[in-house]
Amino acid sequence: MPAIRSRTERWRDCLWNIYERGGGIELAVDRPGRDYTEEADDAPRDLLWRVRMLGLSEDEILCEAPGALGTSFTFGQGQGLIGIMAVGQNRWTFRTSVLGQASGGPRPGLRLRMPERVDRCQRRSHARYQTLRLSLPTVRCYPLLDPASTVAAEIACRARIETLAAGGEASSEAAMLPEVGTAFQGQLSNIGGGGVGLVVDRSESRGVEGSRLYWLLIDLRPDIPAPIGVTARLAHSHMDSEQQVHVGMAFEFGLNPSHRAFVIAQIQHFVQKSLER
Repeated sequence: MPAIRSRTERWRDCLWNIYERGGGIELAVDRPGRDYTEEADDAPRDLLWRVRMLGLSEDEILCEAPGALGTSFTFGQGQGLIGIMAVGQNRWTFRTSVLGQASGGPRPGLRLRMPERVDRCQRRSHARYQTLRLSLPTVRCYPLLDPASTVAAEIACRARIETLAAGGEASSEAAMLPEVGTAFQGQLSNIGGGGVGLVVDRSESRGVEGSRLYWLLIDLRPDIPAPIGVTARLAHSHMDSEQQVHVGMAFEFGLNPSHRAFVIAQIQHFVQKSLER
């Protein structure tokens, strides 16, 4: 029996192995009936949350609640979620739902219904997300030439988003740029406690490792009316067998701590809009 088929049939063993080594799964809000692969500018996007598994039983998966920058988000009982588990470069997806909240740990947790089955994703990264019917946001990444210039850019970013949200006319996106180098584009593969994971196509990968600090424009339109600008530090990167680069970026707020609360508020707003659909 091929190894991948064997793993698919023994998916509970794979899930247990992930838990035993302190690993995690990815979660996204399940929105049945919508065309998740639609590429129109006004098509809603999805977020994938990387969460650590805290426990397993015959009927439940216990995991951290999805969150960002130390803030956990609440999902009501019965909320449908898409789960993803990975072993090496192979991924499997499943549907689950929230059974309730879990307490007693250092941060809030979620009790998820154990799925009845899993399905293997296609191998290539972009095809995987199409298989999952997820439409993930794009992120423009600029190497920072002068980190101090991000303060004015963060203030301009906030003013632009708040003005557009109120129905006004805002300045161009160019005003949201600090002093930067040549940009490259990535896809937001997941969001975690203190940063984001990106997948960068090999055609754009020369821009990675060009700097330690980057200015990111995270595009969550139409739910957020303009890209969210945030400073980030390159934490790690590696290339997969398809020569796509997987990048971990950690957010930095040292020069403008107040921007942290604004970014959290925008992500909270995005999550709430996702749950309302």
